[in-house]
Parts: sequence; structure tokens; C-alpha cells
Amino acid sequence: MTATMQDAPPPAAPKVAGGRRVGPRDTWVRVLILTLFGLLLLSLVREITGADQLTSAGQIGAALALAVPIGLAALAGMWSERAGVINIGLEGMMILGTFGAGWLGWQSSPWFGLLCGIGFGVLGGLIHGIATITFGVDHIVSGVAVNLLALGATQYLAKIFFAEGDAAVEGGNPKQSPASEALPDFSVGGFDVFGLEVGSLSDGLNSLQERHWFFVSDVAGILGGLVTELSVVTVIAVALVVLSWWILWRTAFGLRLRSCGENPIAAESLGVHVYTYKYAALAVSGGLAGLGGAFLALVTSHVYLEGQTGGRGYIGLAAMIFGNWRPGGLAMGAGLFGFSDALQLRNGGTVVHALLLLLFILLVLLALRKAYRKSWLQAGVSGVVALAVLVWYLATDEVPNDFVGATPYFVTLLVLSLSAQRLRMPKANGMRYHKGQGK
Repeated sequence: MTATMQDAPPPAAPKVAGGRRVGPRDTWVRVLILTLFGLLLLSLVREITGADQLTSAGQIGAALALAVPIGLAALAGMWSERAGVINIGLEGMMILGTFGAGWLGWQSSPWFGLLCGIGFGVLGGLIHGIATITFGVDHIVSGVAVNLLALGATQYLAKIFFAEGDAAVEGGNPKQSPASEALPDFSVGGFDVFGLEVGSLSDGLNSLQERHWFFVSDVAGILGGLVTELSVVTVIAVALVVLSWWILWRTAFGLRLRSCGENPIAAESLGVHVYTYKYAALAVSGGLAGLGGAFLALVTSHVYLEGQTGGRGYIGLAAMIFGNWRPGGLAMGAGLFGFSDALQLRNGGTVVHALLLLLFILLVLLALRKAYRKSWLQAGVSGVVALAVLVWYLATDEVPNDFVGATPYFVTLLVLSLSAQRLRMPKANGMRYHKGQGK
């Protein structure tokens, strides 16, 4: 008989080499150290290569805008998989969100469009839940079906709503909705110091960035990109990451939901309504994915476009895995993918070429770490790849356009391969469960 959750002792906190337990404060210290180290590396690469766009406010702002839909898709996947349901259908739920937001955003206001995008995403999540939870369909098969259903349904509905009558006159066609109004954005305003007007914070940071000082200008450029022309949906997305962490790790509801993804039989034995929590998780998952699609339709382009999601649902899954099914980690993964995507869209092969030097440094550090741990094969492979990257960097001045376009996908594969050894997915993730299974 499987032990219940009451019988099982709480897991001990992990220990470091000296025997001291690792707590939340240690985690935050490590994150801070890694962040500072990453900033120093970026500053060093910028100084050596002269690629000032690496840490400019425009680059960071574009990266943030590209990271938001990926981050929302990753957050959606985390909610679903923490309850034990694999959600390959994120892409389809995002597609539904783009259509709903574009349709109602054009008909009424962008705020109603935002709500409609969320509602369409919830509908996709519940369809996935009916298939996997109630009827026990394989999670992967159901997710693929949701993707195909969403794509076919939106293509059909777009021909009806956007290519006939007033929509056709206002710029609609079978692949695009008429334009909707823009959602508001804002920049951090001015402030006073000892009664003296300093002016806009974003302007001050931009002035520091243009001086090209080592590290200081890089930090100013990054902060400037985070406080200039922010969409209100971006602020909502950041708040949702924090709220998700609090709900899932600091409330009884979150504990019960996560128990459904770890051991649903034990959870049921303690009175948890597993089906209810799984459905709730999939409704939230679909709503978050729909919000990501609505962001693309209302913030990025102000219209619904066929193929607008561009595989961001799948990249969101990669960001979720990179983040080890935790909100902070997946936010970092989304930021990384958004940054690489912004580089290839804004700057082309010249700035991406500078990343080869950064990649060389990271591979050398990885080789040294593996050698320290006596993983000689992995250290040798990392060293050989690092040498090849260095030769590529020294022998060329620009990365070919074909490689530039593949930068986000290459980063996705590289990050997942490097982080695979530390991952721990929920134990019952993807497993079929039927009510009363443990009796």
C-alpha cells in the first residue's frame, strides 16, 4: 500500500558540503551572484567586441516584449504540470487567445479583447482537461489534438468574421483581423532629489548608457529597458509570476494542487478532490496561455494574424523545463529566449557574432568545471567545442543570416542540454489517474 502524505516525513532541506542546510536566503544569494557574473561577462564581451547594442535599452526593451508571451506560456505549463497534466497544447491555447483578443478587441475595446483572449484560452485548457482527466486520453495525443483543433477552428472563423461585411472594409481578410486600439504603456516618470528636479528616470539611465562605461553603462542600459515604454500587460505578467509562486508554494490550495502532481492517490486518501484541482490547474493554464496570445494580438501587433504565435508555446515549454517547473527559473528562461530572439531581429549577424565570444567563455568555464569534477569526457567535448567556436569567431566578422535566424532555437537546445542533469519534474506528471484508483 502506498504511504499517505501524513505518514511520509517531510523532505529534508538540501545540504552543502559543510553540512549546513540550504535555505531560501542561500538561493537568493546564488541568484544574485550568478546575475552579477552574467552582467560582468556581458560587459566584458561588449568592451572587447564594441557591440554596444548587447546591453542597450532598446535591446532590453525588445527582449522583454518578446519574453512576455514565452513566459506566460511557461507559467501556463507549470500550473498544468504541477497538477500532473502534461500540456503540449499550449501552442493551440495561445492561438485561441490571439483570435479571441483580435476579434473582440476590434469589435469593442482592447481590454475586452484581453479578457476574451483569456477566456478562449480557458476553453482550450478545459477541452484538454476533459480529454485527459475525464476520459484518460494520453496527454501528448490530447495536446497535439488541441493544437490542431485550435489552428483549424481559428482559420475557419477568421474567414467568417474577418473577410466579410464591415470587417473586410476595415482591413480584415481571411488571415488577419482589422486593427484594434492600443493598450496603454508607460515609462517611470521624473523625481526630485533635495528639491531639485532630476527628470525622467529612463532619460537619466539612457544618458549613463551612452557614456559606454564598463559595467555601469551596461547596468544603466538594462534598467532603462525595464522602465521605458512598458505595456500594462507586461506588468500584469510579472505580477502573475509572483502571484503563482505565492499561491503554489505558500497556500493550502497550492499544496493540494502540487500533491496531485506528485502522488494523486495519497492526495485522494487525505480528502483532496484530485479531479477538481486538476481541472482548476488546466483552467488557469489555458487562461495564462490565452493571455500570452492576447499579448501578441493586442500589444505586439494590434491585430490577429494567422501563425502569430510562431511556436512560442513550445519555446514556453522549454523555458518551463529550464526553470525546473518553478516561477523564478522559468522567468529567467523566458528572458534568455527573448534576449536571443531580440538580438537576431534587431541587429542581425554583427551583434550575434559577438555572442560567439560569450559562448566561447561559457564553454571554457563549463570545461573547467567538468574537469574539476573529473568528468573528463564532458570536459574534453566542451573544450573542443569551445575551440571551434573561437576559430569561428576569429575567422569571421559576421554570422550568416541563416544562422542568425536560428539563434533562439539554438539557445533553446543549448540551455536544455546544459540544465538536464539538475531537473526534477513532478513525479506523477503525465500519468493517467482515475478516481478511487488507490482503493
